[in-house]
Amino acid sequence: MPPTPRELGAGPCTGPRHTSRPHLTPPEAGAVVEGADLARVDWWGTELDGVTFTRCRFEDAGLEELVTRRCVFDSCVLTGVRMGGAQHLGTAFLSCRFDRARLFDVTWDGCKLTGSQFPGAQLRPMTTIDGDWSWTSLRGADLSGLVLAGQRFREADLTGADLRECDLTGADLDRARLQGAKLRGADLRGASTDAVDWRAFELTGVRLDLAQAVQVARAHGALVVD
Repeated sequence: MPPTPRELGAGPCTGPRHTSRPHLTPPEAGAVVEGADLARVDWWGTELDGVTFTRCRFEDAGLEELVTRRCVFDSCVLTGVRMGGAQHLGTAFLSCRFDRARLFDVTWDGCKLTGSQFPGAQLRPMTTIDGDWSWTSLRGADLSGLVLAGQRFREADLTGADLRECDLTGADLDRARLQGAKLRGADLRGASTDAVDWRAFELTGVRLDLAQAVQVARAHGALVVD
C-alpha cells in the first residue's frame, strides 16, 4: 500500500490543493514510496539513502542541493523540478519525465537514466561519471561543451541536440538518433557508433578516428580500398 501523507510526515492541509501544499518531510532510509503526490515539496539539502519512489509526482519540487545514494525513481514525474547542485550517487531514474526541469550543476555519478525524457530541461553545466543514458530522449537538448566521455547513449534520441565541443570519446552511441545534431568541434574518437546514420548531421570540425572516417566515407558512397 502506498504511504499516506501523514506517513511521509505531512501536517494538516491548510488550503486549496492548487495554492498550498501540506509540508511533507523526506522518507527515511530504505523506504518504499509508491504513487505519492509530492508536488512542490521543499527538500533543499536533503539526503536520501536507498529510497525507492515508484510512479510519484514531484512537479515544481524544490530539490536544490539534494543528495541521493542508491535510490530508485521509477516512472516518476519531475516536471519543473528545481535540482540545482544536486548529487546523485549510484541512483537510478528509470523512465522518468524531467520536463522543464532545472538541473543546473547536477552531478550524476554511476547513475542510470534509461528511458527518461528531458524536454525543455536545463542540463548544463553538469557532471556525469559512468552514466547510462540509454533510450533517453534528449531531443533538442543543449549539451554543448560537456564531458560525456565513456557514457552510454545506446539508442538515445539526440535529434537536434547541441553537442558542439562535447567530449564523447569512448562513448556508446550505438543506434543513437543524431539527425540534425550540432557536432562542430565534438570529439567522437573511440566512440561506438554502430548503425549511426553519418549522413544525418554536419561533420565539419568533428574529430574522428580512422575507423569512423572509413564509416563516414562508406556512408557517402565512397569505395574504401585497403
